[in-house]
Amino acid sequence: MNKWIYFFITIVFLFKTTLIKSEVRFATQEFAPFHYKINGVVSGPVADIIRVICKDMKIKYSLTSLPWPRAQKYVKEGSMHGMFIVGWNEERTKWLYFSPPVFNTEYGFFVKDDSKYKFNNPSWIENLTIGVYGPSNTSKSLRKISDKFKNVKIDMTPHDEAPFKKLSLGRVHAVFSNRDVGYALAKKNGLMNIKYVGREKKLKYYIVFSKKYNDKKFIDKFNRTYLKLCKKGVISKIIRNYSLEPAM
Repeated sequence: MNKWIYFFITIVFLFKTTLIKSEVRFATQEFAPFHYKINGVVSGPVADIIRVICKDMKIKYSLTSLPWPRAQKYVKEGSMHGMFIVGWNEERTKWLYFSPPVFNTEYGFFVKDDSKYKFNNPSWIENLTIGVYGPSNTSKSLRKISDKFKNVKIDMTPHDEAPFKKLSLGRVHAVFSNRDVGYALAKKNGLMNIKYVGREKKLKYYIVFSKKYNDKKFIDKFNRTYLKLCKKGVISKIIRNYSLEPAM
């Protein structure tokens, strides 16, 4: 009986290892300017980075854009190996391996261009309604900020464009968002009456992999390849071509 158990465990391990070497499947979402679809193809700087890494490693890969809750579900279940891009938090480290940082960016507030709110004191958000996309790392960050002040109402929506459209129409007082994402969404929707008023915190974005369904040796090789391409200037060139800031 013990022999059969050992045999079964060995087969499962080999199947998992062979699977990840035959094709690495990445899940993502629409998240311009970092990644987005063009004619059905996942595009943008992160997609370009993954392509050059996998080419250097000589491995097959696929990139699939999904609603974010489903992308995370598939990675948790093992039908996808990794996803991009995400911000770091302690809860995620329990089930995800992180790449070295890819982007430097920041969270902050957008307001209407005729707004008189002054971003010179964190308490300026008291008694305001703040729009945010979520549930997400962004909405969690806003919750931590709002809990420090009085009567801050959070207007959370699962659609990332909605908070900015509401702001443009004056239905919320401000929007809390990634700066680069906010600029991209405002441009995409022709929202010319919105401005960015200040940074709340700096952050970095990463490519991540399921701990349960990936061999750590593969992750280490992926990360080493990424660092090698960083050293050669390949990664920073890709990122700067999109007018974004590389983390390394």
